Amino acid sequence: MAVSVDLAKALDKDFEDKSLKEILDASPAALAGITDATAAALQQALGVKTIRELGSNKYFAVAGVLVALEGKAG
Repeated sequence: MAVSVDLAKALDKDFEDKSLKEILDASPAALAGITDATAAALQQALGVKTIRELGSNKYFAVAGVLVALEGKAG
Protein backbone atom coordinates (compact mmCIF):
# COMPACT_ATOMS: atom_id res chain seq x y z
CA MET A 1 0.00 0.00 0.00
CA ALA A 2 1.45 3.38 -0.98
CA VAL A 3 1.35 6.14 1.62
CA SER A 4 1.43 9.84 0.82
CA VAL A 5 2.09 12.53 3.42
CA ASP A 6 2.09 16.30 2.87
CA LEU A 7 4.85 17.72 5.05
CA ALA A 8 4.89 21.18 3.45
CA LYS A 9 3.86 22.95 6.66
CA ALA A 10 6.26 20.93 8.81
CA LEU A 11 9.41 21.58 6.76
CA ASP A 12 11.33 24.58 5.50
CA LYS A 13 10.59 25.27 1.86
CA ASP A 14 14.03 23.97 0.75
CA PHE A 15 13.17 20.49 2.09
CA GLU A 16 9.59 20.09 0.85
CA ASP A 17 10.64 18.06 -2.20
CA LYS A 18 13.48 16.07 -0.61
CA SER A 19 13.44 12.33 -0.02
CA LEU A 20 12.71 10.97 3.44
CA LYS A 21 16.36 9.98 3.83
CA GLU A 22 17.52 13.51 2.93
CA ILE A 23 15.08 15.00 5.43
CA LEU A 24 16.10 12.62 8.23
CA ASP A 25 19.79 13.32 7.55
CA ALA A 26 19.23 17.10 7.65
CA SER A 27 19.76 19.43 10.57
CA PRO A 28 16.73 19.98 12.80
CA ALA A 29 16.75 23.49 11.34
CA ALA A 30 15.06 21.93 8.27
CA LEU A 31 11.91 21.66 10.40
CA ALA A 32 9.62 24.67 10.17
CA GLY A 33 10.00 26.79 13.29
CA ILE A 34 13.44 25.55 14.33
CA THR A 35 16.17 28.11 13.74
CA ASP A 36 19.85 27.45 13.14
CA ALA A 37 20.48 28.75 16.68
CA THR A 38 17.98 26.28 18.14
CA ALA A 39 19.52 23.44 16.12
CA ALA A 40 22.96 24.45 17.45
CA ALA A 41 21.59 24.44 21.01
CA LEU A 42 20.16 20.93 20.49
CA GLN A 43 23.55 19.76 19.30
CA GLN A 44 25.34 21.42 22.21
CA ALA A 45 22.95 20.19 24.90
CA LEU A 46 21.96 16.75 23.63
CA GLY A 47 24.33 15.90 20.80
CA VAL A 48 21.44 15.97 18.29
CA LYS A 49 22.75 16.78 14.79
CA THR A 50 20.00 15.42 12.53
CA ILE A 51 16.23 15.08 12.41
CA ARG A 52 16.75 11.32 12.72
CA GLU A 53 18.65 11.80 15.98
CA LEU A 54 16.01 14.23 17.22
CA GLY A 55 13.23 11.76 16.49
CA SER A 56 15.02 8.86 18.16
CA ASN A 57 16.38 10.79 21.15
CA LYS A 58 15.53 8.97 24.38
CA TYR A 59 14.45 12.15 26.18
CA PHE A 60 12.02 13.16 23.44
CA ALA A 61 10.73 9.58 23.24
CA VAL A 62 9.98 9.50 26.98
CA ALA A 63 8.33 12.92 26.80
CA GLY A 64 6.13 11.72 23.91
CA VAL A 65 5.07 8.63 25.85
CA LEU A 66 4.24 10.73 28.92
CA VAL A 67 2.08 13.07 26.84
CA ALA A 68 0.28 10.09 25.27
CA LEU A 69 -0.29 8.59 28.73
CA GLU A 70 -1.78 11.83 29.98
CA GLY A 71 -4.60 11.42 27.49
CA LYS A 72 -5.30 7.92 28.86
CA ALA A 73 -5.18 8.86 32.54
CA GLY A 74 -8.54 8.91 34.17
